Amino acid sequence: MKTTLRKWGIAAAVLVTAALGAQPAQAQVPARFYWKTLSGASAVPVIYNSLSGNANPFDPAHVVQAGTNFDATMMLTGYAHTFTLLERSAMAAVILPMGRVSASGTVAGLTSGQTSSGFGDPMLEFTFNVIGPKAQNNIPDVLRYEPGFSMDVLVDFALPIGEYDSSKTVNLGQNRLYGRLGLPIIWQLGAWVPGRRTTLELLPAVWLFGTNDNFVGRTLKTDPMYQIDAHLTRDLTANFWGGLDLSWYKGGGSTIDGVSAGKLDNVAFGLTLGYAVNENLAMTVGYKSTLNDKAPTDLRMDGFMLTLVYGWHPLVEGTRRLKSGE
Repeated sequence: MKTTLRKWGIAAAVLVTAALGAQPAQAQVPARFYWKTLSGASAVPVIYNSLSGNANPFDPAHVVQAGTNFDATMMLTGYAHTFTLLERSAMAAVILPMGRVSASGTVAGLTSGQTSSGFGDPMLEFTFNVIGPKAQNNIPDVLRYEPGFSMDVLVDFALPIGEYDSSKTVNLGQNRLYGRLGLPIIWQLGAWVPGRRTTLELLPAVWLFGTNDNFVGRTLKTDPMYQIDAHLTRDLTANFWGGLDLSWYKGGGSTIDGVSAGKLDNVAFGLTLGYAVNENLAMTVGYKSTLNDKAPTDLRMDGFMLTLVYGWHPLVEGTRRLKSGE
């Protein structure tokens, strides 16, 4: 019972899930976010990101501003809940970014020394498993679960209600609709035994953007941006794991009043470490930086991330209370 309870509790703790995947694209998205857990589990994430580069980290379009340096402190929190839909695993989440961003240099042709703080655009996310094991609805399902080859459908949608000042070139909110469609993939490599688990994880996605018709009195349009995230992860102990992260950004050409602001074709590399603190609390730390960023028009961005996620499930908590009463 003790071993089963701990395994089940850790499954709730690592419900980092897609709620965190809903953050802006350059904010680090650690591996193992899309691992499946017991249906009916809930989680609250608290994510800290310290980011800098030549694009606004709160804007997933990554409009590069040559000669400008952005510095941002980003906090994200939210709520995620897993459930069963058509016998498959599903998850709904909401994430709210907040923090502060400043820029120095020239932004969109305007000399800038601006700062913005407050709340960004909330994002809603839904994931649904289409390939892989069926949903985990009870303890035996958890004990028998192995992902094998698993693929989900992912839909993100941002609500453009964040902090926005049309007289500024630097904002937390984006004053336009945007979202993401993706296919999170988990490929199990070898045995599925705590302390020996290895995975290759991929997330091909496309970001879609509406028009901002009041970008300092001008019109900002952005083409679709394609992004692929790849993670190779390995258990170091039963509760401690590490991962190598690679991201590729392509497209997303932007124009401001018809004047091109360039397109993306950039690669970023990162390292992540994760640890299950106890049956309910999981933590990850990571660093990520762009590689091919020497030209002024290349995306240049790097950032440090710390994530704490508290997860729980009514059955797990009830079982723990019964256990403690024995």
